[in-house]
Amino acid sequence: MPVKVAEAKYPVIDTDPHAGRVLRYMRPSDYAVLAGGTVAAPALLYAMERVDPSRGNLRPAMKVALAIGFTGSFLLAYQRSTFRFWGWTENSREQAKDFAELSKRAQEGKPLYGESDLDAHLQ
Repeated sequence: MPVKVAEAKYPVIDTDPHAGRVLRYMRPSDYAVLAGGTVAAPALLYAMERVDPSRGNLRPAMKVALAIGFTGSFLLAYQRSTFRFWGWTENSREQAKDFAELSKRAQEGKPLYGESDLDAHLQ
């Protein structure tokens, strides 16, 4: 079966980036999305509570809303960073950072994408 090549508007950096690499390449705008989404969920809950009070303890619900907001906004920020690796969004900063990182590894004589424990026929 032939390998499907996805159309990308920008140069593809890595089609299967490692999670640590995606996190290292996050931009400040990704962290802003993470912070905004984390704060927005409890703020929306508080606003709804002000409109129609439940007369109960709001503290546990706020903790759950904070956790949900953090989880959802983390996934969104991770997705935005991954899209730049795939070339779906503008990625000039990531290209430069990738080139510098791989050039350094090549100068040190290390394999570009790390060591593998797999046999040669499994890779």
